[in-house]
Amino acid sequence: MQRFLKYKGKFSVTSNANLKIRITKLARSLALGWLDTNRIYAVSSVNSRSSAVARIWGLSKIWQETLGTGPAYIIETVSEKFDKLSDGQKDEVVLHEITHIPHNFSGALLPHTRRGKSNFHKKLDRLIASYRKNKR
Repeated sequence: MQRFLKYKGKFSVTSNANLKIRITKLARSLALGWLDTNRIYAVSSVNSRSSAVARIWGLSKIWQETLGTGPAYIIETVSEKFDKLSDGQKDEVVLHEITHIPHNFSGALLPHTRRGKSNFHKKLDRLIASYRKNKR
């Protein structure tokens, strides 16, 4: 019960137009053509108990079939943590979340590691290196 006392405000989620613009610009500047940015939604949460700076949510196949819609993703930033970062750090956090999206844009999410393979981190390192190179 004690741990809930520090969260005095209510948890809320709102659409984040600035984050959506950031996602679209990163996808264009890094030529991530496999991303359908129209199907990536951007939100910010307030008073989240998460230790994460940002999270990604995928619309799994069962939800797609049930709702009669295509694959989609939501990138959520925890505003108390994300807003304090520099622009470069924000871009790198967003790139980390984008790295979880598979190239077939199916609604699934890629884990950090898969059976001892670290393809996720290699892919993320390549994206960040490309980002830093383009930033100059």
